[in-house]
Amino acid sequence: MYKLINLEKKEYENFVKNHPTKSHFLQSYAWGEFSKKEKKLTPYYLGLIDKKKKVVASALLLQKKLPLNYSYFYSPRGFVLDYKNEEIFQKMTQEVILFIKKKKGIFLKIDPDIIKKSYNYLEEENKLNDDPKKIFNMIKKCGFKHLGFTKNFETNQPRYTFRIDLNQTMEEIESHFSKTTKQRISKAQKLKTEVEIGKEEELKEFYHLMTLTEERKDFISYTEEYYKHLYQIFNQDNKMTLFLGKVNLETILVDLKKEETDLTAALNSLPTENLSKSAKNKQKEITKKIDKIQEDIKKYQNAKEKYGSKITLNAHMIIEYGDKAWVLYAGNHNILTETYANYHTYLEHLKFCKERNLNIYDQFGTIGDLRKDNPRMGLHEFKKKFGGDYVEFLGEFDYITNKPLYFIFTKLVPIYRNLIRNKTKKELKHEVSRNK
Repeated sequence: MYKLINLEKKEYENFVKNHPTKSHFLQSYAWGEFSKKEKKLTPYYLGLIDKKKKVVASALLLQKKLPLNYSYFYSPRGFVLDYKNEEIFQKMTQEVILFIKKKKGIFLKIDPDIIKKSYNYLEEENKLNDDPKKIFNMIKKCGFKHLGFTKNFETNQPRYTFRIDLNQTMEEIESHFSKTTKQRISKAQKLKTEVEIGKEEELKEFYHLMTLTEERKDFISYTEEYYKHLYQIFNQDNKMTLFLGKVNLETILVDLKKEETDLTAALNSLPTENLSKSAKNKQKEITKKIDKIQEDIKKYQNAKEKYGSKITLNAHMIIEYGDKAWVLYAGNHNILTETYANYHTYLEHLKFCKERNLNIYDQFGTIGDLRKDNPRMGLHEFKKKFGGDYVEFLGEFDYITNKPLYFIFTKLVPIYRNLIRNKTKKELKHEVSRNK
């Protein structure tokens, strides 16, 4: 005998956060509250209890109200339960569908983060603990319609991602980095780039970097208030950390000038007459290095005069929930990219998550369409360089409760949404250009 009830925050969070396989920040109480404040959705925190009143499944349902008192519902990353237990999944589905029908829901969308395929950094397929085909068929058997194996970012949440197993040692994790990633981190450390944990007042700087990043990609997504609300709500009970990657130009200039002095001394110590072939080569090599250092000194001196001694080049928002962490947003400046402060920042928050005894570090989204002309290929290759498992999820499923309205919603509403998005994008671009 099972019963669907509304759960209080403490009981809901205790079940979701501590679930061995399905803890996800998109199912958290905080995400429900954020969705209510920022997205104008109504959250429901539901739990399925057995005859002993023990919670065996839960779901955050987000209700989007439509005209004529209709609604649709979305449970981001699906129900929180053991997907190997068909009885529980079936009963949870039945009870949730009854719940949304009472509220004139026309469909329910879920996108469980059940892994369909996974490949390690050597592109070898990983063996999965669960049978994805069995789970896929069970979900369909319970009345859900699968929306296809999309390859890009067509769905509400990414269908592909890179995940790093934090149960490895840091030595093992770093050994899986690409050669160029290791070299760039080394250069960033040589330049003494700094990674700091930011405070709420530095969200303004984070937002500025996000607008620069999005503008380069011709994609303006959220307002400053959106990020501020997200940060505030998740830091009430959970953990969201802002990492700032910085360069200290004064420090760099001091080191470069010392290197220039040392090289000049080495050059002056060479004999000036009757040079051997090796001495001539040495002289040429040192002169070339001095020329390059002088170019760098001029470049960093100009940057210092324009931006000040210390510049924040990137800002990353990391969210922790349960046993996982996600790199949710990352904004980058378009200057001094050759310092590779961005790579150093990734390394430091990866170490941070490892030290907090989390199990999974998720880079939150990549593509499945790996054609060279895919405009998102650069993003994919960048994330791949950190050596995580390349993970593909099952995708989205809809449970349709009103077929005529579902047809209207899925065919006509997208056209309306595109019009609204384009309008919002223009408004945000205007805001960005005004704040430059």
